[in-house]
Amino acid sequence: MMLIRILFYALPAFALATFGHTQVPPPVLDQDTATRLQIYLDEHSFGPGKIDGHWGDFVGKALQRFQAAGGQAPSGQIDAALQKEIENISPVYTSYTLTEGDMHWVGKVPSTPEGMAKLKRVLYRSALDFVSERYHADPNFIRQLNPGRNLNDLKKGDTVQVPNVQPFQIETVQAVPDLPPRPEFAQRIIRVDTKARMLDLTDSNRVIASFPITPGSKSLPAPIGTWNINKVTTMPIFRWDEAMLLHEKRSRHFYTIPPGPRNPVGIVWIGLSKKGDGIHGTNSPDTIGRSASHGCIRLANWDVARLVYQLTVGMTVQIY
Repeated sequence: MMLIRILFYALPAFALATFGHTQVPPPVLDQDTATRLQIYLDEHSFGPGKIDGHWGDFVGKALQRFQAAGGQAPSGQIDAALQKEIENISPVYTSYTLTEGDMHWVGKVPSTPEGMAKLKRVLYRSALDFVSERYHADPNFIRQLNPGRNLNDLKKGDTVQVPNVQPFQIETVQAVPDLPPRPEFAQRIIRVDTKARMLDLTDSNRVIASFPITPGSKSLPAPIGTWNINKVTTMPIFRWDEAMLLHEKRSRHFYTIPPGPRNPVGIVWIGLSKKGDGIHGTNSPDTIGRSASHGCIRLANWDVARLVYQLTVGMTVQIY
């Protein structure tokens, strides 16, 4: 079982809100305040996207949902009470020292499915890639926090400055082909807003968590409609079949790609009753919300790692 702290704070009940798709007017924030806000939202399971020390579209969407969960108007602005809360995040940054075990998760990753199929695990492409995902951060932000250093050649024993967020620990993710049912979650619903590019986890018509997504593409859009979860796998093996990806038809020409953080579907596969479609992680967290996928719903690995233990087979998924 994955040993990740799941933070679903006890927030007041609120009626499920329908959020608009317009961007929230950005407040003027310095880097430390923006980072505190991103950490605060992330640790309340309202994902702001990758931590980068800046206000962004997903920060605004996460803040709106968090405010609604607290019974407030979803203004997307920082009031005095929230300002006081985020100021309690101290220090804003911390240090992390790479271990020998960490370096076992770093290796060369071929660019083709044929090449990846020859690996035992699809690892992080670099130690910077490892550290960035561990701390939910944009690699460029990690570089910014470590000025004057060459982070391309990090090794065991090197210490880097990182955002002080609860780390995603890849080493605790076990390969489980079928997670056991969780009957207590059967009435929960996942709502995927493909225009806002947000996934909301709801319980009794209340949003309890929300994360940024990439929802398919124009040529292969996410499957609009109501579906059910029929399989939940951690550390999945991925069957890469170009015909299936492009035309939703299986062929005899495919590659079996082993598990790992840079597997094309990341660390989690949540299969839907719509054949071939699912909710899953990613091998490229920088693209979440900013590019296309092959009809599926993609989340950052650190977000799907929290989502996966708050759902169950049979749950309803609404995509619109």
